[in-house]
Amino acid sequence: MRKSILIIVLFCVNFSVFSQEFTRKDSLRGELTAFRTCYDVTYYNLNVTIDVKEQTIERSFNDIHFTSISDFETIQIDLAKNMEILLILFPDKKLDNACYDLEATELEFTRKHDAVFVTFPRIIKKGEQSSIRVWYSGYPREAVNPPWDGGFSWEIDENNNPWIGVSCQGLGSSVWWPNKDHQSDEPDSMTITVSAKNPLKIICNGNLRSEETTWNSNLQDSINTSEWFVSYPINNYNVTLNIGDYVHFQDEYVSGEDTLDLSYYVLSYNEEKAKKHFEQVKPMIECFENYFGKYPFWEDGYALVETSYLGMEHQSAIAYGNDYLPGYHGSLGYSGGLEFDYIIVHETGHEWWGNSITTNDIADMWIHEGFCTYSEALYVECLYGYDMMIEYVNNQKRFIRNNSPIVGHYHVNDKGSGDMYHKGSVMLHTLRSLIEDDELWFSIIGEISDKFKYQTIDAKQVMNYIMERTDKDLNVFFSQYLNHSELPEFQYQLIKEGRHTSLKYRWETIEMFDMPLIVNAGNKDFWIYPNSEWKEMSLGKIDTREFKVKEELFLLDIKKVK
Repeated sequence: MRKSILIIVLFCVNFSVFSQEFTRKDSLRGELTAFRTCYDVTYYNLNVTIDVKEQTIERSFNDIHFTSISDFETIQIDLAKNMEILLILFPDKKLDNACYDLEATELEFTRKHDAVFVTFPRIIKKGEQSSIRVWYSGYPREAVNPPWDGGFSWEIDENNNPWIGVSCQGLGSSVWWPNKDHQSDEPDSMTITVSAKNPLKIICNGNLRSEETTWNSNLQDSINTSEWFVSYPINNYNVTLNIGDYVHFQDEYVSGEDTLDLSYYVLSYNEEKAKKHFEQVKPMIECFENYFGKYPFWEDGYALVETSYLGMEHQSAIAYGNDYLPGYHGSLGYSGGLEFDYIIVHETGHEWWGNSITTNDIADMWIHEGFCTYSEALYVECLYGYDMMIEYVNNQKRFIRNNSPIVGHYHVNDKGSGDMYHKGSVMLHTLRSLIEDDELWFSIIGEISDKFKYQTIDAKQVMNYIMERTDKDLNVFFSQYLNHSELPEFQYQLIKEGRHTSLKYRWETIEMFDMPLIVNAGNKDFWIYPNSEWKEMSLGKIDTREFKVKEELFLLDIKKVK
């Protein structure tokens, strides 16, 4: 059981966008009803057989081990409606290695959209530990535009070999395997066993435990079976499989007296190219450890797995599809003109932000994406210096759309605006400027990473921690940037009176917003403290052209009033 801390966050709700319609299907996917909160998943044992030729999941199963949180007779699990549940078995006694087919009771279940309600033959008492085995098969959803519109990617590599991957963030892992598909509940550990046509290699999360080749009478083919074990909590959308003509090479990252295994799985014809290109991994991990602490999944190792789609933060098996190019698939716009591999850096940042720390509700996904996108800026600062970081984070402003709030609707699996990436990052950069104490700021970042690791949390917990450590009430600040699409507008007017210049200024924004700003006049930086009311101050004998807002330190709109 990954520790889950649930807090109702009322102020994060953006009532202005409640006109959006959600369905019962959305509620079943996103809400924590009594059918979900009554049990806590402790372990998954997923066993999947892939028919590569037919592009199907053949008769497969998942064992869901759980502890009951309250008495219940019925629970909700999840599996996409296009996938067929064959049967669900319950070993109604403690078995070290439950032989479900011989010693288990078949359970009744009903479907409502993608939700499956499983009824037990008796009341499962609070504190009881048990499990069910869900047998299933079907044609899993094919990815349309992975990873953003995900599912299975059935591709062919340059040597005409099958090349298969899966991505399902947002959609949820229940598009291809049965589980309790809610971010608030993660198993303590997980076994993933995948079978596919020989001689294809199979790569999953965690560490490889065993491989064997056998004859499958159902598929009438020689089959490779690989068993992988994840020893840390893992969120469901991070569970993955990759099948292809892979070769494996290794490296090591040494941190103090500890050594981290670095594993790379690439298509056979890309091995030499990958060995050179992935040299940037070790200095990147060193930078991230400097800011966020030790790589969180040390025992499971760090891995990049070549995929046909651009990338995804699959825990300890990061999907890499940037084609060994600099920037974002060769474009240096996202990387601010710098030639590092954007996908490696961004997806690795998720190992701390999104994988180690996961939000209970996808509506708070800015914790994943905002902090991860900000980690790019810190990586730049680490390798290229502070001035280049300033350029990098201000380049991120170009991608902010300000079209809808960052925070989504709660309990309906709604992730909010794509501004969670770059706007979330520049919001954190703004917060660093407001704190005006880098030693404190970096200690806060590192403490958040450590305090909440291996947990599922609400965004409010992170915000409260920042306010506690800085002794600042930042509720309005967070509400402005997270719950409202428009940026705060700083309005000002310069009034010339003889040789003297006066500054009139105010905020045009949400009620009670009073963020201070650094401005420059006469080559001197100083703070001003605007609110919604017009204020006036003397700037002395300066040329009006010398006045400017230090906008590179903040996220705002500026309007000069005539």
